[in-house]
Order: sequence, then C-alpha cells, then structure tokens
Amino acid sequence: STTTTSSRRRELRKMGNALRYLYGECCKPTPSSPPHKPHQPLGPHGITPATVGVSALAHDLFHFEITSQVPDGLSQHVVSSRRAQANWYKKLSVAWKEAKPPPRTAEDAARLVVLTLKGHKKADVEGFLLFYGLPPPQHTLIEASGIPSSWPEGVKFELHTLPVGPKDVGDGDTINVYVDTADPRESATVPREVHEAAIERANARAMKDYGRGRELQKRITEEGYRVIDGPMNDGILARKYRIRLRGIDAPENKMPYGEEAKEELDKIVQGKHLTVQVYGEDRYGRSVGDVYCNGIFVQEVMLRKGLAWHYVAYDKRPEFALWEQEAKAARIGLWASAIPEKPWEWRTYNRRNDA
Repeated sequence: STTTTSSRRRELRKMGNALRYLYGECCKPTPSSPPHKPHQPLGPHGITPATVGVSALAHDLFHFEITSQVPDGLSQHVVSSRRAQANWYKKLSVAWKEAKPPPRTAEDAARLVVLTLKGHKKADVEGFLLFYGLPPPQHTLIEASGIPSSWPEGVKFELHTLPVGPKDVGDGDTINVYVDTADPRESATVPREVHEAAIERANARAMKDYGRGRELQKRITEEGYRVIDGPMNDGILARKYRIRLRGIDAPENKMPYGEEAKEELDKIVQGKHLTVQVYGEDRYGRSVGDVYCNGIFVQEVMLRKGLAWHYVAYDKRPEFALWEQEAKAARIGLWASAIPEKPWEWRTYNRRNDA
C-alpha cells in the first residue's frame, strides 16, 4: 500500500542519516579526543570507523533504487542540483553492482566514486566524498610506477616469487617470499640433501605417513627451503628469501601506525606473485630490494599512503623524498601526528633499554 511504501521510505532515510551521523560523531577525530582505531566497532552490527561511510553509501544507493530520492543534506556539500545528484546515484548504483568484489573499504568506495563521476565538477566529487567521510581523490587513485624496462643501477638479480602466504608479512617493510626451485637461477644451487628430503617427504605423504612428512618438512625448512603443498597433493620445493623493502623504513609493529603499515603491505601482496629486484643483503641476512606486485611499485604505495619513512641514510632516490613529502603535506598516515617518532630512533632507544 501507499502508506506502507511511505513508511518504508522514511525508515530507509532515517537509517542513512543515522549512519552518517555515526560517522560524524564517532569517526572524525577532534582536538580533544584521540582518533579511533581503524577497526574499533561502533555498534552490534560490525560497523567500524573504517566502514561506516561505505555502509552509508551502500544504503543510500539501495534507497535510491527504491525511491529515486537522494539523501537529505547532500546539497549542503555539493554545488549541483538535486536532479544532477540523482544522475550520480543512478551511475553509482550500476557501477556498485558491476564491481567484483563490491567495495568493502573506504578506499575502495572512494575509488569507485571518483572513477564513476570522472568528468563531473571537482567540487561535486570532493563534496560527495566528504558527505560520506570517504578519502579525497588524491589518496584513492595512487597509480604507482610499474616495473622498469631495464634493471636500475645496482640490481644484482631478480626474483619471481610464488604467491605470498597469509603469515609472510612480518611488518610494514619486511616480507618472506618463496621462489620455485624449478626457476633456472635456483635449480643449480639446491643442496642434494634438500632434494632427497623433498622426494622422501612426497613418498611418506603418499603412504599417509604424515608424521614422517612433518619431520622431513622441518629438516627442509632448517636448510632455508620449504615444500608448498598444492590442491592435488602435489608439492613445490621452494627457496625462502627474507625481503627488506629498499629505501623505506616503516613503523615497527609496536609503534603508532605499525599495525596499519603491516596491514597495508599485507593487503597489497597477499596471495600475489611478486617481482623483486635485489641489490644485496643487509646485516641480518635479508635480501634488500625493490618489490613490484601486479606492476605496482610497493615502496611507492607505502610512502604515498604515509605508512613509511624515506630511509634516506640508505637510499637517496629523489622520487622517494617526493612521495614522502606528498604524504606529509596531506597529513595522512603517520604524518597525521605532529611529531611522528622515527623508527630507527625507536629501535635505538629500545635496544638501550633492553641491554
């Protein structure tokens, strides 16, 4: 009935307003209150400061499909008419449905908005993002540099890794990677005892002697290798490399923004094949290199998102300084702090205290 439909519309409008109010009250930091942690729940439905804007936008798109009404209050943030606003929601509704997977984070939602409303007035796009508490355009369309056509000066060799596993990211600048020993660079250097242990392990597993299989896997791991089991019970013998991202220094895990840096790096590389251009080893035996994921230069992303410092003592590339300066000027990531602590100073201080 007409009464039921009107009631449903009012209910949907109230829900959207409540979500945006929740963002305004609980997510935006104020001078008198510290910012919320990104994943701190705001209520019983799993909504967090990081996702409340996404939830509000998803709700409003659903509401628009039913009622053809745009949210109350949007006109205070944009310059175009409500008729133009309706056109935006029509486009966004289609784009949201076609997105696979649909946006789950504020970054994902902002990117979809910017790409869908490309060509519209800048003030409208920025106002729309502000209305939902989504990050501004310069933070959502980071197009990191691709893999260079030739090796940069100082690169000694290049690794092509197997997909990064769920526990392989140690912090915001360190990754454990595995390279298939069938790779020509690796095949000639695998110790004989490792080859033999891998064969024996495969036979033990075929006989369902899993205890012996675990024992042999441990022996292989101690030699710096690992058998990675596939879905068909086939195993890939791979060499382990610990990679230290060259030229950046992310906050340690126990520092402010340390967990955020680790999570961002994990989000970039998880389940992906990497290309690593290695310059050498550091004093901890880690391979120091430039890391590329699907053509994206990982160090660039970390610097431009304010989740790492330019480690100028070890790398003087001017583009690194520029990317750091961009994040600093935008006050994003660790640069939101007035005086962020330098990770190398933090490590020195904690080593002295532990001594």
